[in-house]
Amino acid sequence: MKFLHRLDLLTWSVFDCDRNVDFNSIAWIRPAGHVLIDPLPLSDHDWQHLQSLGETAWIVITNSDHIRASQEIADRTGAQIAGPRAEQATFAIGCDRYLAEGDEIVPGLTVMELHGSKTPGELALLLDDNILITGDLVRAHQANQLMLLPQPKLQDPKAAQESVQRLASLSQIETVLVGDGWSIFENGHQYLQALAQKQLSG
Repeated sequence: MKFLHRLDLLTWSVFDCDRNVDFNSIAWIRPAGHVLIDPLPLSDHDWQHLQSLGETAWIVITNSDHIRASQEIADRTGAQIAGPRAEQATFAIGCDRYLAEGDEIVPGLTVMELHGSKTPGELALLLDDNILITGDLVRAHQANQLMLLPQPKLQDPKAAQESVQRLASLSQIETVLVGDGWSIFENGHQYLQALAQKQLSG
């Protein structure tokens, strides 16, 4: 796993050849138990690294297309799984908790529900109020440029645009950690505003 801009945040990735982009997973390392977000399979090296840092308490899945290796990791670590409440009836694996707008997973990590993406109620996460963690709807296939999930995959383009406008209104966002592509580590609010403006003008 690789360190991000904070020593308590790590990532591991898999390159997707069809899209020419990395799929990313995030680990928030906490004394009270780590939180893994959209976890991909872990190599032996990454398993050893994660276990050396302590116990994993939660796995958060932002949408049903990001289940990835969640069940396997939960089975090995004893972590609880949380997924989107809007997908509760159809989610492919059982969750210990289903999350919706305003829920706090652990202290410092809160939920926003996004609408219009390819799955209902996709989750975005706010960490310490200034780090936004996204699943599928907001991504970055090129460095320093956020983009929206391609329109043919959107269930409701207007609702997706409104979700982006909500994210762009969060003036405190400094960092945007994306599930797919290149993350933004400085001036995240400005990149979100640029994405929202592009959607309005497009």
